[in-house]
Amino acid sequence: MLRIGIVAGEASGDLLGSHIIQALKKKRTDIEFVGIAGPKMMSEGALSLFSMERLSVRGYVEVIKHLFSLLRLRRQLLKHFMSNRLDLFIGIDAPDFNFWLERKLKRNGIKTIHYVSPSVWAWRKNRIKKIKNAVSHMLALFPFEPALYHGAGIPVTYVGHPLADILPMEPDTSAAREGLKLKSSALVVAMLPGSRQSEVQQHAELFVKTAKLIYAEYPNAIFLVPLITRETRQIFELAIFHENESLPIQILFGHAHDAMEASDVVIVASGTATLEAALLKKPMVITYRMSKVSWQILKRMRLQPYVGLPNILAEKFIVPELLQDDSTPEKLAEATIKLISDTTYISEIKAEFTKIHFSLKQNSAEKAANVILAHLP
Repeated sequence: MLRIGIVAGEASGDLLGSHIIQALKKKRTDIEFVGIAGPKMMSEGALSLFSMERLSVRGYVEVIKHLFSLLRLRRQLLKHFMSNRLDLFIGIDAPDFNFWLERKLKRNGIKTIHYVSPSVWAWRKNRIKKIKNAVSHMLALFPFEPALYHGAGIPVTYVGHPLADILPMEPDTSAAREGLKLKSSALVVAMLPGSRQSEVQQHAELFVKTAKLIYAEYPNAIFLVPLITRETRQIFELAIFHENESLPIQILFGHAHDAMEASDVVIVASGTATLEAALLKKPMVITYRMSKVSWQILKRMRLQPYVGLPNILAEKFIVPELLQDDSTPEKLAEATIKLISDTTYISEIKAEFTKIHFSLKQNSAEKAANVILAHLP
């Protein structure tokens, strides 16, 4: 039996990992997967030694608070992998956590594959040297990434993004609304505050206050908020309670895809969800808040004017970004209302999003599985 170590740090990595496991199982039946996995990877048979939620921390200050716990967890995981020999290790995103593991394993003769290039093109370009010491092969999701790795002498393969394979070119908004029992005449606003508790903590009150302002302008509006854990639901429900408002906010347990597909417009915390909204051809406002210290550190290391994936892929601002101090209920509501009424702009961004979709549609799980198989004994 072949043994692959695999670590994903959040919901988007769990999705990518589940697709890889699925594709590999079709080609070989003699592989077991062990490490840190979310529900989707576990449903494909991965054994998770620790809860994935423990890795879901974003922002420098937030990481420092959990640092000792994360370092201890990482050492325990390495000890397990060294005591129970691996044939290969796959790190899915979570670069600060996974690159350390990969470097240690690679030094011990274990091949390491990293799936999802960190944003070296956007932040901390000097990381490329550390990546070379840690990674046997990089799997890149975006077409502009391989050139960076070729230049540094790191083996890399562009595999595209699995979401582009899964999602149809034309979303079925009517069917999504029917599935969620929403009126076809309603203005549907999907609000995605992030998957981590720290993100929802930052965005919950902001989103509720924004919904209140939009609802004042559009009394037929319905707000869908998909959340994946009991803890994040409680944080958002508390924000609604504190505002003491009777707003048509529906908290969904998961169903982020359905919420976005059913929507007219999306308000989304920067991250993978912005790409999903783009592939669903939805107008969106991207926002993000973090602690002031984390923001100051990150701002100094930024190499591009945009942080949202749709803007990065288009290499221009095609959707608004309201970050940190600009992320206020008034500005978010104003930007969202502007999107709703601008039909010419909506047509233009749908055309841009269709171009992005075609460029990322690469049968990525199959490509990634082929690279991984080439590194197995």
